[in-house]
Amino acid sequence: MASLQKIRNHGALLIAIVGLAMLAFILGDFLNSGSSFFNRSRENVGVIEGQKVHYTEYEAAKDQLTEVYKIESGRTDFDEDTYAQIRNQVWNMFVMDYTLRAQAKEIGMNITADELTELCVGNNVHQILRGRRAFMDENGQFSREAVKNLINAINEGSEDAEQNANLQQAKTYWLYWEKAVRISYMQEKYTNLLQHLFRANSLDAEYAFNGRQNGVSAEYVMQPYYTVADSLVKVSESDIKALYKQHKEQYKQTPNRTIKYVTFDIAPSEDDFKAAENLMTSLQEEFKTTEDVSLVVNTNSDIMYDGRDYSEETVPAQFKEFAFAKGAKAGQCTDILFENNTYAMARIMQAGYSLPDSVELKAVVEDGEEQEAYWYKATDLPKNIAEPAFAGKRGDRFTVAIGMGEQTFEITEIGKPTPKVKLAILAREVTPSSKTYSAIYNSAKQFIVENNNAEAMEAAAQEAGMTVLPQYNMTNNTDKVGQLRASRPIVRWAFEAKEGQVSDVFECGQQFVVVALVEVNDGEYRPLDAVRAELTYEATNNAKAQYIIKQLKGVESLEAAAQIMEQPVQNVERVTLSDSRFGNAGLEPAVIGAAIAQGENALSAPIQGNMGVFMVKTGAANNMEAAFDAQSEKAQLASRYAYMPYQAMQIVEDNAEITDNRANFQ
Repeated sequence: MASLQKIRNHGALLIAIVGLAMLAFILGDFLNSGSSFFNRSRENVGVIEGQKVHYTEYEAAKDQLTEVYKIESGRTDFDEDTYAQIRNQVWNMFVMDYTLRAQAKEIGMNITADELTELCVGNNVHQILRGRRAFMDENGQFSREAVKNLINAINEGSEDAEQNANLQQAKTYWLYWEKAVRISYMQEKYTNLLQHLFRANSLDAEYAFNGRQNGVSAEYVMQPYYTVADSLVKVSESDIKALYKQHKEQYKQTPNRTIKYVTFDIAPSEDDFKAAENLMTSLQEEFKTTEDVSLVVNTNSDIMYDGRDYSEETVPAQFKEFAFAKGAKAGQCTDILFENNTYAMARIMQAGYSLPDSVELKAVVEDGEEQEAYWYKATDLPKNIAEPAFAGKRGDRFTVAIGMGEQTFEITEIGKPTPKVKLAILAREVTPSSKTYSAIYNSAKQFIVENNNAEAMEAAAQEAGMTVLPQYNMTNNTDKVGQLRASRPIVRWAFEAKEGQVSDVFECGQQFVVVALVEVNDGEYRPLDAVRAELTYEATNNAKAQYIIKQLKGVESLEAAAQIMEQPVQNVERVTLSDSRFGNAGLEPAVIGAAIAQGENALSAPIQGNMGVFMVKTGAANNMEAAFDAQSEKAQLASRYAYMPYQAMQIVEDNAEITDNRANFQ
């Protein structure tokens, strides 16, 4: 059970009338009986390669992964970013699982029960399990026995209610990682099969070798496109449309929205600060003199008094010098201090004593099974365990109530004592009053009334000196808008609103937010106007290329070309087919290909490149002298091909038939 402990921690006329009534009855009965079918259809979170993911299945998987996060992190509270991460991780696992199953079915691939057993508890345990802290021994090494013990404990169960609840949590944990192992190994088998498709043969090896060895020297002159004024060329709408058609597949999109928004901070007013200060002042004398400090503090303070022992490391920084000053004694109080929007004062309840910062405890069980001991600070433990643990001495045992039962602990070691102080702290953070909250909300509402379309909202915000923030390419599964907390409702609104519409007020954490929907993109491809700027740039360069090429008509020497272009002649010592860059000109594959193809001592025609128009004159061959080693060449190509199976796996997922309805459920 040591591993369990470790997991816990770390839906005629009469005849006509009768006929209609019967028809209504029949249809009604059909629709009612069929309602479950239609409802089930609406309850699908998605469909992946024909496999439906029902809402209950999706929610169960989210709950399962949430439990795993709790066990692995030792925490029970997560922020919205973590929950969004959990949702996306669950969906991605469904996608990987069902796309792999579809591919595996096509080729007859599977994972047998024996294979899975070997991966979980055999001699070749999967690396996913080897990396789990819950399955490591005291030396931090993976323990196969820890896995076996956990599985046995889960299968055996327990009659004790609390222990059985722990076993159910452990079962949830184990089933998640077992599934993760199965999916990961299925992917490994599939990519290993693909690996055999990406192999270099002798012709590949020879081609690659010759591509490096055979080269040619060259001189060239290049006129950049930017040297030609835009006014010298003409780009028509048909040119832009032709390029759009040519590149259209690059512009595929998921339906998305673009919004702009402004925020109104929900911050305390001057009156709120004054009210908090007055309250603290009215309590100051009572705080200093009362004999029932806990009543005064726990009735009025944001920091409860529970008699905790503060060390120099744990005491609030603003009270450190006061609490641990030489001669500090019970009854001494600070003045009212102000820091980080909080008024606070402190009173020493006990000083001049020392206690250990940590103790080592182990659970004592009746069956005699040896338990591991762990170090704890007082803040790591519930009060009913911390008090006897830090008040006892090494070897002491104490029993406390836990749930419906009891647990005995043994103090196995005690840390070195350090100075401590008991401090009562009366603190009040200044927060917006209901009056302030209403005033800020009404200000945001008035802003909407006066600026009820996107254009007016943005203009008014800029005139008022407010920051207008954009959110581009927002899909219906976007979890969060910018850095706004609890902003998922904005996403839902954006997919229901009309372009140009301004929202009502959203409350996102400590901010009110007003949103304008400025762009709706629901087509399969980005519209031409959305990419017009880049297409115009490309079309303009194409026109400039033709302009330069026309100027070079009839040129028979590189020097004459340089004179027309008003550009210098440059040298490239060696050009080969394996090069990706052409001299100092950068990525110019068309120029490299033309230079190699034209052979030795030849002058090219004008070549349209990426950055300008080139003319190239090749010189003599510049070949490398080296022996061809087929095996070495194949090995180099194999390393280059190594990632291709994973790219292929990504392509499989990208091309899978997926209907994603998650936005309807979050």
